Amino acid sequence: MSETNLDAIVQQVSTVGIKVLVGLVILVVGMKLARFFSNRLVSTLTKQGSIDEMLVHFFGSLLRYTIIAVTVITVLNQIGIQTASLLAVLASAGLAIGLALQGMLANVSAGVMLVFFRPFSVGQYVEVAGKAGTVKKVSLFTTELATPDNVQIILPNSEVWSSSIVNYSHHETRRVDFVLGISYDDNIDKAFSVIDSVIKEEKRINGEPAPQVVVSELADSSVNITVRVWVAAGDYWGVKFDLTKRFKEEMDANGLSIPFPQQDVHLIKSA
Repeated sequence: MSETNLDAIVQQVSTVGIKVLVGLVILVVGMKLARFFSNRLVSTLTKQGSIDEMLVHFFGSLLRYTIIAVTVITVLNQIGIQTASLLAVLASAGLAIGLALQGMLANVSAGVMLVFFRPFSVGQYVEVAGKAGTVKKVSLFTTELATPDNVQIILPNSEVWSSSIVNYSHHETRRVDFVLGISYDDNIDKAFSVIDSVIKEEKRINGEPAPQVVVSELADSSVNITVRVWVAAGDYWGVKFDLTKRFKEEMDANGLSIPFPQQDVHLIKSA
């Protein structure tokens, strides 16, 4: 190999190496800029307070992936790959690419639908796709929930949009139900009086709709009394836990028993 050819090869390798190095620098800088501008947009929109938090995170995610896409195209051009030719190749393999990207595109379109129709908002407690938790954010591809014990759940937007959504926080008020069993020997009116006194002492219970106390079932081992009260949605669990304790304490204090399940067994002696 002649010295001239060797110099040409070295120069060509150096040129390609420089292009690749510059491309890597552009890629790293682009990724950092994508994260920076995305976080900056989210921070700015959050401070304004006029835009729903779910929209804020969605727009932040959209800006981030847009910058990443532009960065990747720039890097490809920098290292000498013609994006027009690349797109032509991808177009010729459109069916395979379409199938490969089907899930991704479904998540994006589902994310747009979630933002547009707003079946829930950030901070609301929902049950969706078999999972329950507080909505943290909706991004371009995923929806993030947090369980009551603060476990993170990431769901693809397509699963969220295609499933039934139960929104426990949508309405301002919720009904709390209790089922209290008393013995068949206990006085029902006395039980009603004890239950009413506990309800009147609880300030978080709404006056309208009025609390309801009824005998709902004559069960095998007990007379079951159903109690229904309405509270602010945010007070649901507090009232549920506190009144369960108070009902038990007051029933014990007034001699009302909560019977255990029992069966009568009759022994018949054979002749």
